[in-house]
Amino acid sequence: MFNQFGSTSETLSKASAVVLRIGTDAHLYDDPEDVNIAPLLDSKFESEKCEALKRLLALIAQGFDVSNFFPQVVKNVASQSSEVKKLVYLYLLQYAEKRPNEALLSINYFQKDLGDPNPLVRAWALRTMAGIRLHVIAPLALAAVSKCARDPAVYVRKCAANALPKLHDLRLEEHAPAIEEIVGILLNDHSPGVVGAAAAAFTSICPNNFELIRKNYKKLCQILPDVEEWGQILLIGILLRYVVARHGLVRESLMLSLHGMDSNGFCEKDGLVRDLTLDKEDGGKSDSFDVNLVNVVSKCYIEGPDEYLSRSSCPDTVTSAFDSKETTSIAHNEDVKILLQCTSPLLWSNNSAVVLAAAGVQWIMAPLEDVKKIVKPLLFLLRSSSASKYVVLCNILVFAKAAPSLFAPHFENFFICSSDAYQVKAHKLEMLSLIATASSITSILREFDDYIKDPDRRFAADTIAAIGLCAKRLPTIPTTCLDGLLALVRQESFAGDPESVDGEAGVLVQAVMSIQTIIERDPDSHDKVIIQLFRSLDSIKVAAARATIIWMVGVYCSLGPIIPRMLTTLTKYLAWSFKSEASETKLQILNTTAKVLISAKVDDFQMLKRIMVYMLELGECDLSYDIRDRTRFLKKLLSCKLASNEPTEDSVASQENIAVHVVEHVFGRKLKPFTPVALNDRFYLPGSLSQIVLHAAPGYEPLPKPCSFVFEEHDQLSDLDRQREAGAELDGSQESSETGDEDGSSDYDTESSVGSEFSSDDNERKVSNDASDPAAPLIQISDTSVSADQEELRSKRALDLWLDDQPSTSNQTPSAVNSNQSSYAKISIGDIGSRVKPKSYSLLDPGNGSGLKVDYAFLSEVSTVSPLHVCVEVLFENSSGEPILDVNLEDEESMKVADSSEQTLVGKANASYNNVPTLIPLEEISCLEPRQSAKRLIQVRFHHHLLPMRLTLHYNGKKVPVKLRPDLGYLVKPFSMSIEEFLATESRLPGMFEYSRRCTFDDHVKDSRMENGKDKFLSICECITLKVLSNSNLHLVSVDLPVANTLEDATGLRLRFGSKILSSEIPLLITITVQGKCTEVLNLTVKINCEETVFGLNLLNRIANFMVEPSSLTS
Repeated sequence: MFNQFGSTSETLSKASAVVLRIGTDAHLYDDPEDVNIAPLLDSKFESEKCEALKRLLALIAQGFDVSNFFPQVVKNVASQSSEVKKLVYLYLLQYAEKRPNEALLSINYFQKDLGDPNPLVRAWALRTMAGIRLHVIAPLALAAVSKCARDPAVYVRKCAANALPKLHDLRLEEHAPAIEEIVGILLNDHSPGVVGAAAAAFTSICPNNFELIRKNYKKLCQILPDVEEWGQILLIGILLRYVVARHGLVRESLMLSLHGMDSNGFCEKDGLVRDLTLDKEDGGKSDSFDVNLVNVVSKCYIEGPDEYLSRSSCPDTVTSAFDSKETTSIAHNEDVKILLQCTSPLLWSNNSAVVLAAAGVQWIMAPLEDVKKIVKPLLFLLRSSSASKYVVLCNILVFAKAAPSLFAPHFENFFICSSDAYQVKAHKLEMLSLIATASSITSILREFDDYIKDPDRRFAADTIAAIGLCAKRLPTIPTTCLDGLLALVRQESFAGDPESVDGEAGVLVQAVMSIQTIIERDPDSHDKVIIQLFRSLDSIKVAAARATIIWMVGVYCSLGPIIPRMLTTLTKYLAWSFKSEASETKLQILNTTAKVLISAKVDDFQMLKRIMVYMLELGECDLSYDIRDRTRFLKKLLSCKLASNEPTEDSVASQENIAVHVVEHVFGRKLKPFTPVALNDRFYLPGSLSQIVLHAAPGYEPLPKPCSFVFEEHDQLSDLDRQREAGAELDGSQESSETGDEDGSSDYDTESSVGSEFSSDDNERKVSNDASDPAAPLIQISDTSVSADQEELRSKRALDLWLDDQPSTSNQTPSAVNSNQSSYAKISIGDIGSRVKPKSYSLLDPGNGSGLKVDYAFLSEVSTVSPLHVCVEVLFENSSGEPILDVNLEDEESMKVADSSEQTLVGKANASYNNVPTLIPLEEISCLEPRQSAKRLIQVRFHHHLLPMRLTLHYNGKKVPVKLRPDLGYLVKPFSMSIEEFLATESRLPGMFEYSRRCTFDDHVKDSRMENGKDKFLSICECITLKVLSNSNLHLVSVDLPVANTLEDATGLRLRFGSKILSSEIPLLITITVQGKCTEVLNLTVKINCEETVFGLNLLNRIANFMVEPSSLTS
């Protein structure tokens, strides 16, 4: 019957579990492979695709490798379903690094999703692009983040802030200024959620770039209470570091106001102590400040404990901590006032970490009389969870060590609860011993009496240690404490099992050590207590306790009139029990007997010497190596004493014996009172992980050096001047307006020039044929300015698309428009096509090819087969001494059909060329004689602009695999256009379709023709054009120079190139702007406008790289 009820109960529990799972996806984790996933991914129904993707993610969560589904998953990135798109993004984040080639094919869809009307889709696309850790798409991801940082949706801007640390982790040094600029834009955001994420990005990317904080300091302080809790923690730390770096520490704060006080280490300042101390009856040291400790804390906050403690322990290094120039006064510093005001309400936050961060600011920067406001919020946190309670106590301990009077009136809050963890109990005991006063010690000792009876004997031992600390600090209670401790020692329970170290033995050892601590303060008045301990040796069986008491025998052997008379009896007892003692006790017996012998009187010297000899004989036969070594050491050291008959004989007659001085130094010194040194006190910033683990955790940074950030107004003015000279009219920090256009949320590049443009009559492929006429002038001065229509096209359209519509833009007066117009000189370059020498690459070196050397170079010729093919000239050269036969080059994957997923992602533009062969077969070379070379022209179709083509080289019956790597500069074809067409096309490609990069150029400096009187501007233009055309297949549209330039200034020189991408016929415009003097190294700004952002960004990097390479061209 009962079994039947049991089975029914089990059945009901299972049924209830099934009911709870209805309507959820929990069943996917039971058997995620129960259906065939591949057909579902290829289904035309979105629900089936979603089901398949959920099963894949369930497998990933259980640790299975499902990367083999990558091509099928990636092609679903084009789905219109937001749920499917989100699941595809999650899958891509997991396997993009393992399958980089396929992941690159989906970038265009990410690009499209960045312009989706749904802000969630835009945020998902950005998060996925930033999460794919590939250096190839890092420039594209940076451009996407720059766009989304100005997105009208708050969530998208927050995702942009979260993506910045991921880009920074890729170590993109050349893009570091751009990343920091975006951080500054996000810090200036009006949304608290975005500011919190921007604070996290600032902390991980540029924590010391305080210029970004200076621009937005007041706004950040005002928005601080509205930021999310974890963002508040980071933002508080940022603001504190900025104030310290800009203004230094506050002179009225606890960190500095106690400097230069009494040399005894304590300070009792009238007024200040009175404000902090609520218990007016106590005037002891508990109500004062430990000045030395406060100085150590303040220096550790700035320098870090390792740097501070590595110095030599000189007394003046603690007191002379800061220079007056590194401090500020709160009465005259508005930044400090604002920081304290905005962090004060956060002391009552629901988040314990926020309270600790705010308390840290008040502790470091608040005036001394205002520090007490942190007490009650911190005490309130003690009622939180156990983990938070432990962290809070670790920080409160630091505050209490420096200023015990802050927490002294609230000692009851540190009474221990039975539910507290052991670590919390230990910290509370330490707190009670620190803040105990003459008025509260009675209640505290009453609590301690209950704690000693706790079943946890380790906690009871810690309580006894706390009693000893209280007795040492307060001079009025040692007698009461000693009576209780001696009663514990006399209990018969301690005479039990000596092996129970963790039980009663630990309590006994701690009781003896606490008594020793109290005796050290005033040994002369506690001689009777020492005698009681000596008499209790026979009943104490714990080795550690016996060793401590025996140590006290040697230390206080000459104290008072009674103890010296007991030494003979005590040493006889120790000699009698030597064989049965533990090793640590035997070591102390040997040391104590040596000390007693050193201080022995004439009457007892002979007896003590015989006892010492007896113990040394026992020690030489002991089983322990340590005891035998100690015995030999003492026997050699005390040989002068053991050989003499009187205690004073050696000290009078053998002053030259060095052993006498060694014995007196080791055993004859008086015990000095122990003074706590700060070597064990390692202090870190409040609320940090390092303060909990007591060492510098990864990522921990101390406060910056006070006043290390110096801001000068003329720096800002010079920056504005440079921007004005460069012609920048847009402020990148403005927020973009939300427009109805799909591109309305994009960003306008701050590096682009919006100044007046000019026209050109150059319509040839690369250069003008008219310029080849020797009689034609090299430089044609044209006073024609940019027309009003072009000005309207450039300024009105671009500004209205990407920035807020400014009324002043459309209402300009004619005079204002005319003032912006400039005159330009059109520079005509002669026919330099014959001087262009394409760059050569190595396909096979002679060492690997048995003497056959194969090089290849890309040609500017257009393929006759299809627009997708690139013409490549291959040079075969026989470097060996024997002929090479049957040389041919074939495609390794010839006649193979491309992967279906790749066809889908490449796009419809390539659909008509899927049957076009990858490599047009070349004519075979039947024989290549020694030192003979032969050229062949091949036409190649690359599947991707970054992926090499695998070919097979045949010669002498061998097959050698080689890789033909694409050159981005030749995957485009020249596009002849006029200057008006160039400007019109450029105006249609702003925002994230426009990207630029800076580089240097010095080929013109090495041009020897400049020394022969040739025009400097023409030489610069020719050098740049030759460098570009030798590495890419472009059309030179125009070369223009502002007429206002001096003869030595090439700033403003601008070269425009037009081209189209071979695979898609999409226009690609290149603009190179020069800045600098003609005879010096020039700074070039290369700008590309193109809809294919992946291709454009990679080509931009290619151009910037070959422009800085040394030129190998000859005139």
